[in-house]
Amino acid sequence: MLTEQEFQQNADAALGSLFSRLAEASGDYDFDVDMNGGALSVEFEEPRERFVVSPNSPVRQIWVSAHVQSFKFDWLPARSVFALSSSGQTLEELMVDAIRKRVPGFKLD
Repeated sequence: MLTEQEFQQNADAALGSLFSRLAEASGDYDFDVDMNGGALSVEFEEPRERFVVSPNSPVRQIWVSAHVQSFKFDWLPARSVFALSSSGQTLEELMVDAIRKRVPGFKLD
């Protein structure tokens, strides 16, 4: 298991990278992205909806709330990514899929 410091470094890097890529893409698509207090949020206007991505240090996971569902991502050291242990889907892949349900054709460059 990761130490708290290792988790925080990996989580900060993963969320920072995801935020940067989503912020760049949001100019071309109809959503807003924000990073506040270590949590990332993606907001849609009509109909209103918000996805939240936040680190949960005590359990060393990143939690995502999207489309009235909750997802818990573990650090996979062999791949150096946060992914769902059940499917292997990465944090970035899930977020792209979740946004694509609201914004058809969405992709990250």
